[in-house]
Amino acid sequence: MKTALASKVTKTNSVSPIPAYLSRIPEAEAAIRLTPDRLTQPRVAVLACLLSLDHAASHFDVAQALAKHHPIDRVTVYRVLEWLVDVGIAHRIAGDDRVWRFMVNDAKASAQPHHQHAHFACKGCGQTFCLDDVPKQLNFKLPKGFKLAEVDLKFRGLCLHCA
Repeated sequence: MKTALASKVTKTNSVSPIPAYLSRIPEAEAAIRLTPDRLTQPRVAVLACLLSLDHAASHFDVAQALAKHHPIDRVTVYRVLEWLVDVGIAHRIAGDDRVWRFMVNDAKASAQPHHQHAHFACKGCGQTFCLDDVPKQLNFKLPKGFKLAEVDLKFRGLCLHCA
């Protein structure tokens, strides 16, 4: 009886929940097919992972989320994240801890570079969220001769879960 119970417990403990990103694979494949580049398993897995999140994720976060079902080496994960930024599918956000975080660009957003929006960094959990309800035009004047390349506007505080 002890062995039957032990095997039952082992079976119960070995069952892990299905990661949310797996349901986003078809969407990831469709987005990558819109680029001129090849559709690869690492690109699909990394993009599906980002699509499943409501906040920006670091390279480590993505690699860790993929480890069980799509083990991809760290260098490949980073290269795919950089590729997603280069082709305009995602954008990169500098964290206060000097770690880049990545988030998928909103397909409904304007054609302007996606960097032109604000972010909210939670001081409790460390997650970063995109804020799309910030006015597109900020009223400030650059000194004569200065040329604006991008705006990085970040709000800090506590997110809904930490407040």
